[in-house]
Amino acid sequence: MAQISIIAAIAENNAIGLKGQLLYWLPADLKRFKALTTGHTIIMGRKTFDSLPKGALPNRRNVVLSRSKKDFPGAERFASLKDALASCSEDEDVYIIGGASVYAEALPLANRLCLTEVHDTPKEADAFFPEFNRDEWEVAFLEKHEPDEKNDRFYDFIDYIRK
Repeated sequence: MAQISIIAAIAENNAIGLKGQLLYWLPADLKRFKALTTGHTIIMGRKTFDSLPKGALPNRRNVVLSRSKKDFPGAERFASLKDALASCSEDEDVYIIGGASVYAEALPLANRLCLTEVHDTPKEADAFFPEFNRDEWEVAFLEKHEPDEKNDRFYDFIDYIRK
């Protein structure tokens, strides 16, 4: 089976979005996202695809989960996560990039979590990363960051691998 990683930026209360948009603008997080996912398959829900400013992300196999017959330029469409994963080769690195319901469905299948944990709790949010038992995961990578001229909050890059 393909290597399945979930990638997300989450607040202290697991919030990930509001009204179809990311909660935080952290250029370092976006740079890390690009570095990790480029050259690989990314799987997302329809709303996540619709939120991308320029549509399909370049230099990646874009997969959208949608039961509608709508066309998603630059992306393949599958009706379910199971069907999308079945289309992936054994040696493929697959990144689940959102939204909340796709994260929840993919969490039991994931081998790795690539999280940006933002040290903040937003006043408002309507999308949340699923709760997960940290005892089932071990920290494989941790990099702490303080605010700087481009990133206005404390945040950590943390990769977890399933025990």
